[in-house]
Amino acid sequence: MIELEGLTKRFGPKLAVDDLSFRVRPGVVTGFLGPNGAGKSTTMRMMLDLDNPTSGTVRIDGRHYRELDEPLKYIGALLDAKAMHGGRSAYNNLLCLAQSNRIPASRVAEVLDTVGLTAVARKKTKSFSLGMGQRLGIASALLGDPKILMFDEPVNGLDPEGIHWIRHLMKGLASEGRTIFVSSHLMSEMALTADHLIVIGQGRLLADTSMADFIQQNSRSYVRIRSPQQEHLKDLLASNGIPAVSAGSGALEIDAVTSEELGELAARHQIVLHELSPQRASLEEAFMRMTAETVEYHAHSPGEDAAGLPLPTGPLAEEPRQAPGAPGWGSSWTEARAKTAETKATRTTKTRKED
Repeated sequence: MIELEGLTKRFGPKLAVDDLSFRVRPGVVTGFLGPNGAGKSTTMRMMLDLDNPTSGTVRIDGRHYRELDEPLKYIGALLDAKAMHGGRSAYNNLLCLAQSNRIPASRVAEVLDTVGLTAVARKKTKSFSLGMGQRLGIASALLGDPKILMFDEPVNGLDPEGIHWIRHLMKGLASEGRTIFVSSHLMSEMALTADHLIVIGQGRLLADTSMADFIQQNSRSYVRIRSPQQEHLKDLLASNGIPAVSAGSGALEIDAVTSEELGELAARHQIVLHELSPQRASLEEAFMRMTAETVEYHAHSPGEDAAGLPLPTGPLAEEPRQAPGAPGWGSSWTEARAKTAETKATRTTKTRKED
């Protein structure tokens, strides 16, 4: 288990990690999410004593990392796959790590086989591709057969087969009762891999919850409906008290009723439907809404809201409801946009003063 208590890190006036407390438990894959600049890398470095916290503590199975005599037997980590000696072979890079932690040399061949690098074991790592270097970094994390594993962007540079492999590797290790902590910006892969989520923004804890609960609480599921009898459909929905939002291309978005109920209603009134599709919430949408006000470097295109999500269009888009966790939840769309604009203006003023 990894335990963080009141972890704080300052770099001069910059507060990178702000009183962060959470636990990473064994038996599940825990995803670590946050926008760029949220403090994820700094947090992971402090877990391994690569950076000293300004205050607070990190414990690995009850002890500080520096107290571990042979740390690779307790915790394996992939933070930077390029942190290998380019003039050494893959085998010798791992052998040096093994000898420093009293790990049998036979283990080197085992992990090279696990990650699929046996055929290039004697090649110098400076000739390795990004994906090969990533596999070698994963091998170094596995070298001591530790109970705890940390991975920062583990699928970086891997091909589809490699991504499939590392996903099932992490799930398999968690099923053995190990503690797996993984950070990634690839939301689609995280959704398939992680069981639990730790989300931070501007160095602060935003969420510590299961994947299912995080998506349910911070995103929106709705039904998309489209008909050649658009005006008739709008009138029917309005007369039945069903709010709808125009989504462009002649479609409406409705989240007050199910697709089955909408289909039956349209059938009773003989309205032809060209589309009736339930749209399920995604991890990406939930993450963007949760972290919208904590993004340090934010760019968006016309027609997107503060979370980078498409804005509804058309006459029915004047007062769309906000999903839980979105700016202005519980207020009107206009108030939410005003709040976002005010927040941006405050940040801009603060930045100019600091400059």
